[in-house]
Amino acid sequence: MIPARLEFLTKPNLPPAQLAGVFAAAGHEIVLVGGSVRDAFLDRPVVDYDFATGARPVEVAGLLEGWADAVYALGAAYGTVAARKDGHTIEVTTYRSEVYRDESRKPTVTFSDDILTDLSRRDFTINAIALSLPDLEAVDPHDGLMDLASRTLRTPLAPAISFGDDPLRMLRLFRFQATLGFAPDDLSVDAVRDMAPRLEIISAERIRDELSKLLMAPAPGEALLMIVDTGLAGYFLPELPGLAMEQDPEHHHKDVLAHTFAVVDKASPDLTLRLAALLHDIGKPATREIGVDGVSFHHHEAVGARMARRRLRELRYPREVVDDVSQLVYLHLRPHTLEMGWTDSAVRRYVRDAGHLLGQLNELVRCDVTTANPKREQMIQDRIDELEERIAVLSAREELARLRAPIDGNQVMSYLNIQPGPQVGEIMRVLLEKRIDDGPYTVAEAFDLVRRWAVQQGMSDPGLSSAMEEE
Repeated sequence: MIPARLEFLTKPNLPPAQLAGVFAAAGHEIVLVGGSVRDAFLDRPVVDYDFATGARPVEVAGLLEGWADAVYALGAAYGTVAARKDGHTIEVTTYRSEVYRDESRKPTVTFSDDILTDLSRRDFTINAIALSLPDLEAVDPHDGLMDLASRTLRTPLAPAISFGDDPLRMLRLFRFQATLGFAPDDLSVDAVRDMAPRLEIISAERIRDELSKLLMAPAPGEALLMIVDTGLAGYFLPELPGLAMEQDPEHHHKDVLAHTFAVVDKASPDLTLRLAALLHDIGKPATREIGVDGVSFHHHEAVGARMARRRLRELRYPREVVDDVSQLVYLHLRPHTLEMGWTDSAVRRYVRDAGHLLGQLNELVRCDVTTANPKREQMIQDRIDELEERIAVLSAREELARLRAPIDGNQVMSYLNIQPGPQVGEIMRVLLEKRIDDGPYTVAEAFDLVRRWAVQQGMSDPGLSSAMEEE
């Protein structure tokens, strides 16, 4: 009898039932596998489907061509053909096993005719369950259903074999811990400690993608701590273990690593924000000083921004993500420097520097408050409340989101009769600083400021030149 929560997989308008008919007509077995089976049993939404078959990739592609809306040669060399059908993503993989050579970044793929061999080479038992089609009988040689019930992460074969097949599975272990809330078994954790250096053969792009998925989990902090404790972080985020600084017995300061994970957990599941939360204090170890007033980390935000930029580039994050995260790290202390209140010019400068990151920056600053002192926490939160109120008041009064001078560079060049160059950039900077300091001002005031700046620079008075031309 098919469990009620799996009955939707038999609907004729969904890919599982449709593909069962297509492959059966061609004389091929096809089974539903992997995350789609796991999520179906967990009663989680299933939008994309993973299938496995004894048919070879060329045959699979031919069968999908006549059925799917689009077919992609995605991973065909590794046995996978992807397709789109009625808004669903479908991947069909030939039964296989794949093993990484000692120094190789690419697996050696061997195709198989046996679903049991295929399941044995998958990452975890909860992903090594197959559902035969169309009857949806479970094929579960490694007790994955029991592990789903106990919420345990365990490898089908010995962890050393599974992680040796694909070392990225060590990071994936903790990704599933974070996203599913399951607990890794002790054997798997011990194997990660022993085999962590194997992660070095995995491409930065694959590591980046797993890290991003982990960071989008509801509460990644516990899994991140496991990544540090097992030594795995040292091979792709070496700055993270460095945050576990020794606590000075005389000059107490909070555990920066524990604080970092608390900030990540508090932040909304936005990748840029979560990356900034993860990296916002990585400049502290390099700037740690102990003085008469205790421990300090002067300019750690500037040092941290440079470190974050370098690390994210090495992980091959897109340039816009690198720029945004490093800017958030650089600015995350800005509100704390204005304890005397927010003047109009301070608010304008803050909004200008934050730009499109304003909302994320304000949230990062709020999340950065992890003090156990409720009065101090309330004081900092009140300060951000005041800042946001001041932004709202100024925005209602002036075009705060688009701070710019009343005239542009072309008008400056025409007025001064100069060509593009550093002088234009300098005067535009002066004009913008006046806008930030004093608020909106008129075009006439802008030209008067340009005239006075030109005279100070030893240039001819543009106002006098205009008067001579009129005579």
